[in-house]
Amino acid sequence: MTINTPKLLDVVALTIDLPECNLWRGQVGTVVEVLADGAAFEVEFSDAWVGQSLRNGRTYESLGLRTEQFMVLHFEPASPDSKPEMVIA
Repeated sequence: MTINTPKLLDVVALTIDLPECNLWRGQVGTVVEVLADGAAFEVEFSDAWVGQSLRNGRTYESLGLRTEQFMVLHFEPASPDSKPEMVIA
């Protein structure tokens, strides 16, 4: 597992189900706030994009999550100079 270092406005996906919030593994959100000195992050889930169509952009859930509950999504190749670090949990 590589180190997950989120920052503001990163697009992330849940790695767990949160049925009490009606959120499921794989749902995509955006980091909107850094909490507890980077130990947690406020992630907003909205209907801005569903499939290929733009929706109303209404937030349907916003909650604080720990980094082990989501992963940062990457939309371009990693730098050839970057080296992933392994973390043993």
